[in-house]
Amino acid sequence: MSKADRVTALLRENEEGLDPHYAGWFTCFNQGAFYEAHDVLEALWLPQRGQPDARFYQGLIQLAGAFVHLQKNRLRPADALFRLAQENLVRYGAVHHRLRMGTVLDLIRDWREALVQGDWSVNPLMTRPAPKLEPERATLVP
Repeated sequence: MSKADRVTALLRENEEGLDPHYAGWFTCFNQGAFYEAHDVLEALWLPQRGQPDARFYQGLIQLAGAFVHLQKNRLRPADALFRLAQENLVRYGAVHHRLRMGTVLDLIRDWREALVQGDWSVNPLMTRPAPKLEPERATLVP
């Protein structure tokens, strides 16, 4: 199956009015399918390069990539991607595309601290559950 076919298969219809690639990122991320989360969102990020949302999508891709490295027990590369994700995401407001940025940035800080506390020899993904993130629900205005 080609990469495009895999990405298409991961996209979900959603009632939230979210872009299917963005919604698919949450689905994959929350299932621990971090590599797939990266693939799904890359299709949205690539055409956005140079646009205001490019670093937002890039940061989420890097966040998923950090967990791919943890799955492969590559702790220092995971930390490097956590740091890059943090640098990209910190520039957005409190809520961006219905994602609470404080929650995401706290998640990144927490996982980076766990790497340091484990003295770079304990993979926190082996000792704690993988994180989950959800977009805020849309509010209908009458």
